[in-house]
Amino acid sequence: MQNPRGKVYLVGAGPGDCNLMTVRSHKLLSQVEVLIYDALVDLPQLELIPVTCHKIEVGKRGGKPSTQQQEINRLLVEKCKLGKQVVRLKSGDPFIFGRSSSEIQALIEAGCDFEVVPGISSALAAPLLAGIPLTDPVMSRCFAVMSAHEPDALEWQALVQIETLVILMGGRNLGEIIWQLQKHGLSSQTPIAIIRDCGRPEQQIWIGNLSDIVHKTTGQSLSPCAIIIGEVVRLREYLIQPQSINMNDIPVTPDRNQLPLAGKTILVTRAASQSAEFSDRLQQQGARVIEMPALVIGPPSNWELLDSAIAQLSSFHWLILTSHNAVDSFFQRLKAHGKDARSLFGIKIAVVGKKTAESLRSHSLEPDFIPPNFVADSLVENFPWEGGDGGATSTKYKILFPRVESGGREVLVKEFTAKGAQVIEVPAYQSCCPENIDPIALAALQNRAIDLITFASSKTVQNFCNLIGKNQELLSQDWLENVCIASIGPETSKSCYNLLGKLDVEAKEYTLDGLTEAIVQWVADYQSL
Repeated sequence: MQNPRGKVYLVGAGPGDCNLMTVRSHKLLSQVEVLIYDALVDLPQLELIPVTCHKIEVGKRGGKPSTQQQEINRLLVEKCKLGKQVVRLKSGDPFIFGRSSSEIQALIEAGCDFEVVPGISSALAAPLLAGIPLTDPVMSRCFAVMSAHEPDALEWQALVQIETLVILMGGRNLGEIIWQLQKHGLSSQTPIAIIRDCGRPEQQIWIGNLSDIVHKTTGQSLSPCAIIIGEVVRLREYLIQPQSINMNDIPVTPDRNQLPLAGKTILVTRAASQSAEFSDRLQQQGARVIEMPALVIGPPSNWELLDSAIAQLSSFHWLILTSHNAVDSFFQRLKAHGKDARSLFGIKIAVVGKKTAESLRSHSLEPDFIPPNFVADSLVENFPWEGGDGGATSTKYKILFPRVESGGREVLVKEFTAKGAQVIEVPAYQSCCPENIDPIALAALQNRAIDLITFASSKTVQNFCNLIGKNQELLSQDWLENVCIASIGPETSKSCYNLLGKLDVEAKEYTLDGLTEAIVQWVADYQSL
């Protein structure tokens, strides 16, 4: 029987941070069968691949033993001919000092299928992450990138005429580089920056000029590093946040690595269409985020009840919206009937939560009532009944409540009904469990790469457990032991206790900002122990 056709992907891993890899690279890593990778590739990237993958490290770290290029070529061809999906993971970009030509030639000669996937080279990422622009209308109209692995092979007389130089693989030859630049006419006061391990938690930056940088880095291991030479280095003082940095302060650790969630990997379980905002919040605090959608938002199985309510909108006194999804679904259906916000004239609107209020405002409407604690129970307890706390006046209230088709908010409906109000529940959207767990998230769980899992609703907890149940045989029995569970509020926390058997963090304010703040505080408290 003929083996299935294999393929080799030459993939750029970027400067070291998983979040700076391309979407294509992430997808390939989640499906890889054989991984042949450089030593410079960030270890967390390897934690995101399937546990069944065969990993082969081939070195390629300056000054240390590496697998011979001919042997790497042989491995690529061999694994491909076995019908495997092979990823050759290279630091930076495969075509920038990546020695890809030899590997591609070997694949072509062997008749192997291949694809090259770009990555971000440290030549571009290192200065950017250090706050140094490579071009400037006045200081730098061009730049040159070179390898200083063999400094004698470079045309220094031509290079000193270029306004900005980016030198890779030059850490061990720094003294020779400085000597050549000054020998060929570059001023000793020319600014220079050395960025080691760019995009990694251990990144360091040295700033100086050609006359003092060797002294400033004496005794330091500089590899792997990017060296930036030119007047643009001075711009860092004005561009780095949150405050100006003294050019002579070395080493300088980037602000990112001082952020409270630096080094933490957090799993976000919100719907794919809604996870970006929360992920951004966590990343701004320094976290590495992996998204595992545990909800799929879609239309209800039948629009009939909502359509009937929209046709009778003028008969309602209040519209209650308890989620961003409810707002979007209701107004999309309103639009489908040729109506807009004007159809709600005379109807008061109550919403639960800041996010729901923001969604309503996007339709140019201001909520008439927002409960203080952003939960349904608080909506009932604090509802602005005419003449006081319910009673006879509430009997004239007809309330429209668009909600998720699968139900929920039973307390809200029960309590309003008990006070004499007429509550019309209509399905406006459906939240379902995805069919499969995200492969990158699964690999991260398998490899114990997750520090914390967040839940923003009880439904996400339920669906998460369903997805885990389908893949339980792929996880160790104690996979949850060292993982922190974080909840957005009391109802979600109950689901965490009931279904996962634990809860470590609960937001004091039941919002995404509140959950982020609670996570930051928990990490600070945990690290201080």
